[in-house]
Amino acid sequence: MKIWVDADACPVVIREILFKAAERTSTRLTLVANQSCRVPPSRYISSIQVNPGFDVADNEIVKRVEAGDLVITGDIPLANDVLEKGGFALSPRGERYTAENIKARLNIRDFLDTLRGSGIDTGGPPALSQGDRKAFADHLDRILARHAQKD
Repeated sequence: MKIWVDADACPVVIREILFKAAERTSTRLTLVANQSCRVPPSRYISSIQVNPGFDVADNEIVKRVEAGDLVITGDIPLANDVLEKGGFALSPRGERYTAENIKARLNIRDFLDTLRGSGIDTGGPPALSQGDRKAFADHLDRILARHAQKD
């Protein structure tokens, strides 16, 4: 299992949790972004800087992800693509995307896009809470533990 991070919008506190988990479990972790990402010196952690542009980082992740890999993203279409390739997807807020919930998430996303397109302010997500961080860390630990049991 490799972990891929849609890093352009990934909160720093979530990156820190990921860095510690990658070191602790000897799991390859790659941040993919349109801008340079600072990563700690590690043989397990790296970054890929892609060209600027809409969905360029997402497309790079989809191109590289393999069945069984984990992708950290808040981007619903990217999560859907990852699931279709047999990967796992987890949001920085600790929500695990699954075959059972991804279609509803896509519908809500499309509905909100339609509202925004018609000039309605739908607001943004609330700030990342302590509960979100804990939910993320707990889900990440469960996924990594399940993967370790398969090895």
